[in-house]
Amino acid sequence: MTHFTLSSNPAGHGVTLYTLRNAHDMRVVISNRGATLISWWAPDRYGREADVLLGYPDQQGYLANTPYFGGVIGRWGNRIAAGRFALDGVDYQLDCNEGDNHLHGGAGGFHLLPWQVQADPEGLRMTLASPHGAGGFPGNVLASVLYRLDDEGRLRIDYTATSDAPTPLNLTSHGYFNLNGGVDDICDHILSIDADRYLQIDRALIPSKAAEVAGSAFDFRQPAPIGARLAWPDDQLAVAGGFDHCYCLRPGDPATASRSRNAQTLRDVATVYDPGSGRELTVATTENGLQFYSGNFLEGIAGRGAQAYVAHDGFCLEAQAYPDQVNGPDREDVILRPGQVYRQTTTYRLSVRA
Repeated sequence: MTHFTLSSNPAGHGVTLYTLRNAHDMRVVISNRGATLISWWAPDRYGREADVLLGYPDQQGYLANTPYFGGVIGRWGNRIAAGRFALDGVDYQLDCNEGDNHLHGGAGGFHLLPWQVQADPEGLRMTLASPHGAGGFPGNVLASVLYRLDDEGRLRIDYTATSDAPTPLNLTSHGYFNLNGGVDDICDHILSIDADRYLQIDRALIPSKAAEVAGSAFDFRQPAPIGARLAWPDDQLAVAGGFDHCYCLRPGDPATASRSRNAQTLRDVATVYDPGSGRELTVATTENGLQFYSGNFLEGIAGRGAQAYVAHDGFCLEAQAYPDQVNGPDREDVILRPGQVYRQTTTYRLSVRA
């Protein structure tokens, strides 16, 4: 069951805030700018509420939102090397907004744009029309995201999109979580990820090869504290300043081991547990990749607390295609063609251990 209420943001800037509320008074606040997750209020094991999402104290910060707090990322989540790709014999040059690379849709990505709200009895539906040439991408794309919050504490995000010309598409949600509500960093959080391999990166943070997680800091097949792993002497951690790597998720069914997103079913892929609060986050997705980012570049960002954020004050688990996949052997799996419908579902479920 989902309870939907509407409220207006007193700060203006053309923003309206929408609140999804379940029967237990858990509340998720979403902005029409960037279809952005603003807050998620949830109780700990003692019934004390806290906001488990990082963000800005008011809407002014979201005008630029350089950390991508809570936004829907498009047209391409993660990085494309040199902002270049070839499609059907045509070379494309994208907006390069992270050195020589394209990142998260470029300077005018989906996370900064006003989304239109449409009536939907199931939850909060937002749509965005992205014109041909936006960020350098071909095709007019119509994207939609449907947010639903059930009484079990599960936030479900369903993405769909169509295009009138072939174009790469890779949508994701960039929520930053801290399950202790921001009273401390995430180093005590205990993480598990259902993946045997991850993508190693070069100094530009572009994937260079797949590697086994076994015997490395990246092995979260059994639950392990994030902070202890950050302290491991690992060249890959040094390159990124922590974790900023895509995990190659196990398929939900060995019979559907294709890398195509349409072949996958929704399955649990990761959990994060905070021993202090008892809160536990379970992530499920239809995607093949899960980017684990340990908040390496949060230092000095003025958030909601009295003190600015520091590194590792939050984490992201972004379900998506593989970074730079548009330049890899499985590039066709991330091309949306006319007559096709892009579909992706990811859920985040908050519960409490006694």
